[in-house]
Amino acid sequence: MTSVVKPSYSDEQIVAWLRGLLAIAWADGNFNPEEQQFIASLTHGELAARTDLERLQPITATELATALGPESNIRENFLRTAVMVAVADGLYSSREDQVLHQLATALEQKPEALEALRLTLCVPDEADPVNAGEDSESANLLARQRLVAVDPHADTKPDLLHPVRDWLDQLEIQDPRVARFLCKMIPSQCPFERDINLFGHKVVHIPPLCKLNPLYEQLVFLRFRALSYLADDCQEDVSTYC
Repeated sequence: MTSVVKPSYSDEQIVAWLRGLLAIAWADGNFNPEEQQFIASLTHGELAARTDLERLQPITATELATALGPESNIRENFLRTAVMVAVADGLYSSREDQVLHQLATALEQKPEALEALRLTLCVPDEADPVNAGEDSESANLLARQRLVAVDPHADTKPDLLHPVRDWLDQLEIQDPRVARFLCKMIPSQCPFERDINLFGHKVVHIPPLCKLNPLYEQLVFLRFRALSYLADDCQEDVSTYC
């Protein structure tokens, strides 16, 4: 169904937005087939329908600032979606942090949330020759545990990620394409936990994403707002996202 709401962003801004998200997705140098398929799906209806993924490249910070324009709310909304891409798997790497801060500087944005997010950084233990540079499921699980350690439900700990939660909640949903992006990027239900087996023996247990990512509730709430916007304001059929 065609949306009855006129998009708030130009095609140029949306393409730049997508390229900025690609810069985050490619930050760690590992752009696997699943991520490629996901980004490709966003180019067909959700963001830039006429964009060829094969020719799409990550954008520089300066190019992004120019394309998005000077409006602060547009720039900050982009950063919010960039953070969501960075932490979607519950793992926030130093390379993702570096790219995010480069983009934020070019966009002349200094949200407190980015500094708070740094408390969850996955920093490889260079003193440990066994784990240094390790790229296994077990290493990633240990890295995610650093993020989970900032537990919003623990009575004995302050909610160090409160600035991030509050900042994400302020995302303005004003464009159907961005709303569709949120609905597609954020799963409708918590992905199931699973075991990684090797030669018939369990190597590592992966908890469900809602336990790995302390920002998961924020993402789910944003998805609900996006669905409501598409259904109520844009009068679109959202059954494909449910």
